[in-house]
Amino acid sequence: MTDYAIGDIQGCYERLRDVLAKVDFSPSRDRLWVAGDLINRGPSSLEALRYIESLAESAVVVLGNHDLHLLAVAFGGHGFKKKDTLQEILDAPDRDRLLAWLRQQNLCVHDASRNLVMVHAGLPHIWGVEQAMTLAREVEEVIRSDAAGEYFTHMYGNQPACWSEQLEGIERWRVITNYFTRMRFIAEDGSLELATKLPPDDAPEGYVPWFQLPRQDDIRIIFGHWAALEGKTDSDQFIGLDTGCVWGGALTMMNLDTGERIHCDCS
Repeated sequence: MTDYAIGDIQGCYERLRDVLAKVDFSPSRDRLWVAGDLINRGPSSLEALRYIESLAESAVVVLGNHDLHLLAVAFGGHGFKKKDTLQEILDAPDRDRLLAWLRQQNLCVHDASRNLVMVHAGLPHIWGVEQAMTLAREVEEVIRSDAAGEYFTHMYGNQPACWSEQLEGIERWRVITNYFTRMRFIAEDGSLELATKLPPDDAPEGYVPWFQLPRQDDIRIIFGHWAALEGKTDSDQFIGLDTGCVWGGALTMMNLDTGERIHCDCS
């Protein structure tokens, strides 16, 4: 069995099949780790979601901000954004099954045997792995519960900007969600700057890319979300896999056993 991790698919189903074909991926033999944003902006969100769901135990998935956006539209009363390509999912005859499956996915996955964590946006330096997993489980339980409607209704927002153990309810859930699914730039005290989507060299004053602040552990972190990085972090500890497929870049997959990166050109 070989484990592969892949960056943001975002509905680019044909490119997904192309990159999987390069390694002769077989769900009966291999596993695919998906670093969030399975859907949206690309041309085939429904096909991409159906395929990943069909992999069953051969897929290890974390939720990205676009995946949560679909659930916020479906369960929180939010409308579509201008470039969304989600209507086909909501109109599909199997929508209920697909949405139920999506709600069962995680925000953070930890494989202790590989000293590896997978998240969509990143893991802030203010959280150790144990704390991160506890907070992820807290929000995952909300997403799967009868409180999901309230969560999705109030999920959006940039405040609070910084984690505090004293936070409660929706403000607590929102900031946890933002660290896992929206984070790019962060301050030393853990405050997030969520408006800027520029390359890492263009950090707002007082902030740096989250992976440039030292951690108290040596955990390796697989993440996506930040296409402007082009997968470059200058560190073997922080493995960026979003290389902007939906923007005409590439879809990148990594062999977790060898570290080899496999690319599919999306131009």
